Amino acid sequence: MTIELLILMLILGSFVGVMAGLLGIGGGLIVVPALLILLPQAGIDAAISMNIALATSLSTIIVTSGSSALNHLKLGNVDMFVIKWLMPGVVIGGFIGANIAEWIPADYLPKVFGVIVLCLALQMLMSMKIITQRSMPASGLTAFYGSLIGLVSSLAGIGGGSLTVPFLNRHGVEMRKAVGSSSVCGCVLAISGMIGFILNGYSADNLPAFSLGYVYLPALAAIASTSMLTTRVGAKLATSLPTTVLKKIFALFLMFVAGTMLL
Repeated sequence: MTIELLILMLILGSFVGVMAGLLGIGGGLIVVPALLILLPQAGIDAAISMNIALATSLSTIIVTSGSSALNHLKLGNVDMFVIKWLMPGVVIGGFIGANIAEWIPADYLPKVFGVIVLCLALQMLMSMKIITQRSMPASGLTAFYGSLIGLVSSLAGIGGGSLTVPFLNRHGVEMRKAVGSSSVCGCVLAISGMIGFILNGYSADNLPAFSLGYVYLPALAAIASTSMLTTRVGAKLATSLPTTVLKKIFALFLMFVAGTMLL
């Protein structure tokens, strides 16, 4: 880890923290692509860089989403029905996703997820014209949807906010509470996924020094140290900005990520 890489990861963490608080994402959509560029410069074998990027991303999400969740809890931006029923499914799906990640070709994951994210972005833009929205599904069905969110999110190394926020908003959860609830679910999902990647990584070859399974601890420390300081900025912005503005920001962000993954 050079000084230049350390500075870049500190800057990355600052940006991730703001986005986590503002949009309810854990930052994986930003961290994974960034680490795929930065990790080879740290001398990490390209054959395992994807797994390390996914695992390290989930580890940073524990900090960013956890800090964001605390800020949103203080601001009253959390829906307890979501926490009670969506989160258990998210945890189960996250652990399963981490365990099957090595069986899916890494080249396919970005493109599949890019299509999903693009659909979510278009749905978010269209939902601004919808006056009546669906109510939340029954508790069991909500937990099932949570398991799907956890599975896809873990495979992509994200905290699930890009899936959870549009899902909740489409089912009548006010945007600020969707963002806050997503932060809580994202933190727990990241813990589940990280445990899976740590266990699977112990038998991997060519792991870098200072790694815990697939989790690269120097990158985790650098990104987490600044992201946890800037989540409060994003959370305050989420509280003060109008709902329509939040939707537009989130949709544009998803479209940018989808384009990046597809191309």
